[in-house]
Amino acid sequence: MAPAAPRLVLGLLVLSLCCDACKKVIFLVPSALEAGTLVGRVNLNECLQSAELISSSDGNFKVLEDGSVYTTSAVSLSDEERTFTIVLKDIQEHVEKKIQVSLVTDEKKTQAQKTRQARDTVLKRTKRRWGPIPSVMMENSLGPFPLQIQQVQSDTAQNYTIYYSASGPGIDQDPKGLFYIERETGNIFATRAVDREQYPSFQIICFASTPDGYSPEVPLVHTIRIEDDNDNAPYFTQEVFEFCVPENSKPGVIVGTVTAEDRDEPLTLHTLLRYRIVSQNPPIIPAFSLHGETGVISVLSPQLDRELVSTYTLLIEVRDMGGQPFGLCTTGTAIIKIEDTNDNAPTFKQIQYETQVEENRVNVEILRVSVVDLDELGAPGSTAVYEIIRGNDDRSFEITTDRNTNEGILCVVKGLDYEGAKQRILVIAVNNEAPYMLAPHSQQVVQSTSTVIVNVLDVDEGPVFKPCFFRMDASECDEVGTSIGKYLAEDPETGNSEGICYKIAPGQCNWINIDEKSGEVRTIRALDRDLGEMKRGQCNITVLAIDRNGKTGTGTLQVVIQPCNRNFPRILKTDYIMCRDRKPICLTAEDGDISSYSMPFVYRVTDRNLASSWKITRHNEKSVYLSPRGDIPFGIYTIPVTVSDKSGKQGVTQITVNYCNCVIPSECERMSYASSSVTLGVWAILAMILGSLLLLLILITICGCCGSGVMRRHVTDDCANHNLIISNTEAPGEEVMDHNIIPLQNTADQVGCGIKTGDQQTFEMVKGRGHTLESVRGGGHQTLGSVKEGGGGQPVMDTCRYSYSEWHNFTHPRLGEESIRGHTLIKN
Repeated sequence: MAPAAPRLVLGLLVLSLCCDACKKVIFLVPSALEAGTLVGRVNLNECLQSAELISSSDGNFKVLEDGSVYTTSAVSLSDEERTFTIVLKDIQEHVEKKIQVSLVTDEKKTQAQKTRQARDTVLKRTKRRWGPIPSVMMENSLGPFPLQIQQVQSDTAQNYTIYYSASGPGIDQDPKGLFYIERETGNIFATRAVDREQYPSFQIICFASTPDGYSPEVPLVHTIRIEDDNDNAPYFTQEVFEFCVPENSKPGVIVGTVTAEDRDEPLTLHTLLRYRIVSQNPPIIPAFSLHGETGVISVLSPQLDRELVSTYTLLIEVRDMGGQPFGLCTTGTAIIKIEDTNDNAPTFKQIQYETQVEENRVNVEILRVSVVDLDELGAPGSTAVYEIIRGNDDRSFEITTDRNTNEGILCVVKGLDYEGAKQRILVIAVNNEAPYMLAPHSQQVVQSTSTVIVNVLDVDEGPVFKPCFFRMDASECDEVGTSIGKYLAEDPETGNSEGICYKIAPGQCNWINIDEKSGEVRTIRALDRDLGEMKRGQCNITVLAIDRNGKTGTGTLQVVIQPCNRNFPRILKTDYIMCRDRKPICLTAEDGDISSYSMPFVYRVTDRNLASSWKITRHNEKSVYLSPRGDIPFGIYTIPVTVSDKSGKQGVTQITVNYCNCVIPSECERMSYASSSVTLGVWAILAMILGSLLLLLILITICGCCGSGVMRRHVTDDCANHNLIISNTEAPGEEVMDHNIIPLQNTADQVGCGIKTGDQQTFEMVKGRGHTLESVRGGGHQTLGSVKEGGGGQPVMDTCRYSYSEWHNFTHPRLGEESIRGHTLIKN
């Protein structure tokens, strides 16, 4: 075989276009490649020196940092050429470059591969030395340095010249220079000692290459483990451990746990720790035990008495190597505080006390008592709680605890009566806030008691109300001056009320008064819970009682206003509009009384005739619906409705319902407004009457003038000298001009005069031969002449000489007629 043959793996020939590394690279390879076969090497630095990410577009090939291309699985090249791309990326600079790789099948190389495989089968070794076991180096090794720790060799060194190199932590990375590898032998040396706690292991990458740069082996990741040396003593996690445990705790009660750590290699003898108590202060009987493996401190002595020893200090040792004497050790401190429990009962310093107080004194301190308690001061086990267990049935005394001194303060809270009792004997007892806990070595205690003798001193006192607080009830329905009761005081010396006068302090309840001599309480105003200060419903009055000597006493009188049924229910809204859909009307009543006298309300239509046309349907306790029972004509209805409350008090409300031919109520309101706009007032009617009288007076005067004239005129039967036309239409319509009602016949010779009053009413008088006054009442024609002559229709020569009574008899019946088509109503 040619000398250059060992330099080629599997007969591969690499043809590279050196003009540009980023251009296409061609590898001549056999048709079949095994997994892990080196295909070739590409110079990546010439393409992108700062490449941080190297990848292949074909998963069957991988690219190492030195540009070596290996197969990841068996590859069979069925085609003459196979192409994939190597992608180089600089993430920081956002640069990406690609190298295209082509694999070309060479039959000669395929045959050479088969020959090589046959030779390798003959020369196959039973063991590969390129993958040795991880190396081990002792921590804090003393050398001599350089110290050989391992050798790596490639099996291909039997056929090729192999040079070895390495990189990684300890070689060309921190800590640099700690290891190196001999180029020709592959021996790995250490140059100095290593601290395992700082660098527990190293992973270096070893390379095997030929002198021309060819790598026949895959780069080897080799691990150098630093074996631990027991060079670190264990240490406690706290400088001082502090624990608390109640006194009188039973043996075995866990107090706490001490913990320590060791920086040496875990799960080795170097970190196997053991604990023990070195000493105890005070140095009495050992009170605690320490578990050697876990560090748990437990109670050992059954007699932990805080009153004897309140704090224990333990010196604790921790040692590695399982507690062996040659192991490294450290000591620490644990302070255990004994918590107080109430195992000591308080006792009075004296078994009997004596004191005195004036009668009728209230809220005064009369005595202080003290106790002795061995428990911790200020703790619940020593805080005293006092009570009066005998002699205080009337609750005249009260005893409390002074938190600062722990003394008992005895006070009088209700005035004592010398005449009732000159001396009071009390028995007081004391306990603690915390419940008593019987210690294992102690006996059951008896509650401590003490006797207090209270002497009552006699004092000349004023009148006393009995009772001092008295309640009276008054009703809202009471009349002014009604007596609601008496409130009397008595002289404690004599026991009677003679010579005592009463007064109410000013500024209190101005609706109540008390008689100065008799003490009788009366109302001086009408009571109403809805007005002023009576809204509260009650009033507390301070009443003064004054005896003959001027001494006073006070009492409190509470007057409560009791409600009564003083109001009857009323319907607030009384006017309604109902359209033709006859939607029911909701009636709601209100009652000023309280609920016990008001709802539910009972509604009833009181008018029997209207009750047959209108019905009431209940809506709720307060409201009902009002609706017609059937068809009723349009118009305005006034319906009396009676509303009764719960107690039967009732009131009547007139409900006005405008049953209108409308769709919505607003339409009816507009119609009502229009109608009301043409309705004449009283003064307008009087003005019209006065105007009519003035007109008639003028007509009479004219007639008088005509009677004295020399000119005479002939008048036919169907004419009259004066015609009266009455109109009350809102606007001139066709009915005004309708000749079927008032036909007008004009002649050449006529004289007319008119008088108009008001906005809508018009009175017209026409004088002349050619005018006729017709009446539609009865369907016939009637002239003024026919009225005078009896209806004969004969001509009258002196037609201007009609008297006022004749004119009035003609016009008066027509003033009351109703114009049908004009919708006008004329009334006398």
